[in-house]
Amino acid sequence: MARSSQTDAAVLGGLSVQPMSGYALREAIRDVLGHFWSESFGQIYPTLTALEREGFVARSEGDRAGSSTFHITPAGRRRLRELLSQPIQGVPPRNGLLLRLFFGRTLGADACRALLRDARADAERKLAEFDRLLAENAAETGPDAPFMRMTILAGRRSAEAGLAWADECLTELEEL
Repeated sequence: MARSSQTDAAVLGGLSVQPMSGYALREAIRDVLGHFWSESFGQIYPTLTALEREGFVARSEGDRAGSSTFHITPAGRRRLRELLSQPIQGVPPRNGLLLRLFFGRTLGADACRALLRDARADAERKLAEFDRLLAENAAETGPDAPFMRMTILAGRRSAEAGLAWADECLTELEEL
């Protein structure tokens, strides 16, 4: 499977924050970017290898089994800027919850209520997590902090909307 320019942007972007091993990069993408971006872990190592071959990242000395640290090169910084300047690539939405609710007559109102209660609880958990991230971000002083805050705020607003939506749908189901 061909790697996407968005995968390149995620990998180069992660390394633009700080040099890291492939494993640490994988974890950072999952833990730091995970509230708005997912990346197949099977794509990260091949992407690192290809970006290294193209001169966009360099590997420090270490064994090739995982203790090597990768860092972005000046050419990689230029490539990252170029990738981030490209138009956003839309992806078709896939939402299993909405698929089930759309066919809710077949699934049944009780099952739909249970799904919505789960969605509501998930939105509450996410809201609490975004509040925690905002508190951590408030202590950050680095140049990336304001930009990271923007993504956290987007996640928080999405969780708030999810909570309000679930409540509205549960009310509608009660009126059936």
